Amino acid sequence: MVYEGRSALVSGAGTGIGRASAIRLARDGYGVTLVGRRPGPLSDVAAEIAAGGGRAVPVPADVATVDGSEKAVNGALGAFGRLDALVCNHGVGASTAVGDETLEGWESTMRINLTGPFLLARAALPHLIETRGAIVNISSTSGWFAGPGWASYCTSKAGLITLTRCLANDYGPQGVRANCICPGWVRTPMGDEDMSAVADAWGASVDDAYWLCNRDTPLRRPAEPEEIADVVVFLAGPQSRYVTGAAIPVDGGATAVDASSTPFHGPEERLRELLR
Repeated sequence: MVYEGRSALVSGAGTGIGRASAIRLARDGYGVTLVGRRPGPLSDVAAEIAAGGGRAVPVPADVATVDGSEKAVNGALGAFGRLDALVCNHGVGASTAVGDETLEGWESTMRINLTGPFLLARAALPHLIETRGAIVNISSTSGWFAGPGWASYCTSKAGLITLTRCLANDYGPQGVRANCICPGWVRTPMGDEDMSAVADAWGASVDDAYWLCNRDTPLRRPAEPEEIADVVVFLAGPQSRYVTGAAIPVDGGATAVDASSTPFHGPEERLRELLR
């Protein structure tokens, strides 16, 4: 039986933003191919989507390899016969300062965070051209700003923003759109790991760590994965049909703030917030 709806492939679909995006796409009628390196979480998400009346197929694969990326795209085509949206969400956060980084560590981050989306896009493009489909890459506000000891991570995410623009420029004439989402802090398993380090340094809880890292963000909180997924679905679908080449911050307003201006809030206001 030929699948009559739209089809999306989501990498890093087992947890966090990928899981939320897959569930949201399925709710909007997409057949979803769930891709990641760990079969267990993918099967759990597929079962959750099926319980909600959607259709999802898990494809365990390492998309940072040629064979893995082709396996993922072929899995989507085998399950649904077409591909309308590619969501590159997978990634790692392991990083350190340049002087402390090993060549192996640098190349591993680049391979996963930047080469993986390149390989997936390359494998998917003939099919996205056929459907005049969309690519949504998940970068980070770290693609614009340098964090402490985050050299390979920030560089890989900056590269992903530029890769997105190259895809938009090269394949827009053939009907393919490519956009990039740049989240700030999001409550995900990966975010929790980072917050655990902050919590240890401050002698605080993980919830307090999230607050500390968002206290100068206008919305004063991290995002939930579902809030990023809402933007993924918008960019993947026809509602954004004239949006391409964009790198969109979904960060609670963090990138709108000049960090050097926060003392102008005044000591009383800052103290009230710190003692909330």
